[in-house]
Amino acid sequence: MTGCRPPAKFPASATQSPGCFFLTRDAAGRRSRRSPVMRILMVHPNYHSGGAEVAGKWSPAWVAYLAGYLKTGGYSDLRFVDAMTDDLTEEDLRRIFREEKPAVIGATAVTPAIYKAERLLQIAKEECPDAVTVLGGIHATFMFQQVLLEAPWIDVIVRGEGEAVTLNLVRAIDEGRWPAERESIRGIAYLQDDKIVSTPAEPSIRDVDSIVADWSVLDWKKYIYIPMGVPVATPNMARGCPFTCSFCSQWKFWRDYRVRDPKKVVDEIEVLVREHGVGFFILADEEPTINRNKFIEFCQELIDRDLGILWGINTRVTDILRDEELLPFYRKAGLVHISLGTEAAAQLKLDLFNKETTVAQNKRAIDLLRQNGIVTEAQFIVGLENETAETLEETYKMVMDWKPDMANWSMFTPWPFSDLFHELGDKVEVFDFEKYNFVTPIMKPNAMDRAELLDRVMSNYRRFYMYKSFLGYPWVREPTRRKYLLGCLKAFLLSAFQRKFYDLGKFNYWGPQSKKWVKFDFDKSRKMDVTVEDTWKSAPKHKRPAAAMKACGGGDEQLDDAPQPTKVMACGGGDQQLPENTVTPRA
Repeated sequence: MTGCRPPAKFPASATQSPGCFFLTRDAAGRRSRRSPVMRILMVHPNYHSGGAEVAGKWSPAWVAYLAGYLKTGGYSDLRFVDAMTDDLTEEDLRRIFREEKPAVIGATAVTPAIYKAERLLQIAKEECPDAVTVLGGIHATFMFQQVLLEAPWIDVIVRGEGEAVTLNLVRAIDEGRWPAERESIRGIAYLQDDKIVSTPAEPSIRDVDSIVADWSVLDWKKYIYIPMGVPVATPNMARGCPFTCSFCSQWKFWRDYRVRDPKKVVDEIEVLVREHGVGFFILADEEPTINRNKFIEFCQELIDRDLGILWGINTRVTDILRDEELLPFYRKAGLVHISLGTEAAAQLKLDLFNKETTVAQNKRAIDLLRQNGIVTEAQFIVGLENETAETLEETYKMVMDWKPDMANWSMFTPWPFSDLFHELGDKVEVFDFEKYNFVTPIMKPNAMDRAELLDRVMSNYRRFYMYKSFLGYPWVREPTRRKYLLGCLKAFLLSAFQRKFYDLGKFNYWGPQSKKWVKFDFDKSRKMDVTVEDTWKSAPKHKRPAAAMKACGGGDEQLDDAPQPTKVMACGGGDQQLPENTVTPRA
């Protein structure tokens, strides 16, 4: 008996296929399919860090877009379990797997969540041995060799854009073609005997408007944005990035840059508002203002429909300067929060990042946003090898001069599948991917240890938000902006009180006096067992500056299990394709 429930009153002559559907024979003895039973269970792994969760619990967009595509393809017996938001234990998962008896169990994983996802699917295989276990997401896409070696209980990895690949996979299972014909399914990887096989790539979905999200799979009362006390969504307007930076993975994962019809994006947002009570959204795009005309059309559509919803984005300083005259228009459309990838305070660091912006431009962009009633958040990357106490103090002085509404200091985190990771070579000492979360110091500066780095970053946070608490937020004149900022302060203080901010509770950090007791607990047994160059093309050589000491947040990753907007650096265009066919001997 498989992990499927046969339909009632099914003929005794029926047999059950490995793909979890039932076959009968007609009068001539020919087999035919009847009453398919394809329960699909998708699970978000229970991984937490002190990053984006500070602002609340985020609705996982991946499951909405995937569920919508599967249902359009005819597979509607689908359930989603958010182990992260519900903080489910392993025993909770075992109970759910036993009760649901799914035919397919799928999960996704950004880099820091990979071990939780592997364990989740191991439990799934133990409780539902006949179910097909599937893993997707950015980490598995690039690191499929290592993942399959670490977790051989995973039956198949979906690589890259997941909707079409997953639908084809589910159809193969449903029609009894799995696993005998799995080599014909494009965009997957799996273990076969002693070899790891990856099939040719599935072409990108050119018509991205054909992917209609099913947001009803989510329990919206769980996904509350603390600053406003309302449900929060993370739709996207585009997929991919037109640039091919060596530190980034976005152009590799999505392969092609495709923009949706702005009106259809607003259709989706209107559904979120009217049917699910969503009161705030963040566009999950890496840089939604790249296509200026589409962004303007999107804003105009929001104004015309008057949905009364506020929203935020991440973008580049140069786009703000370019659109100076449009900022009042953007604010009228509900855009209230922009996170800027200013990255570093010292001009020297900006040059190292190839950021192509100046300190003066950063300050000017923040001034423009403040003048137009838009909350500004300055993003800084810290923890490079040349970081010192003086450079960290300089970022604090600079941010106080710039006067953004919020500031965020993120630890330098090179993704293991980026070209930059391999350029760093022996400088990367930590391969415990669970700590690749932008709050744990993966890289160790030459002039200080990791505990001192953490302490000085916390000093910047304490001084900045203490100033904002007493001399900043309460005195903001514009009511909407003031209310929003006080809500952000509430979220910050709540996470600090619970010791969840920046994973301080896990680090055993209580202040400057506790530096000698700080423990990051890196799993030193974790190693990089495989490389990725042999399966993914690198950026063109002229776009791989040796000094590009820059971490890209994202992909996922909507990083960090949560759609915190990512930082993008415009280094030029280009398009890369997945490899044709690879077969790798298993270690």
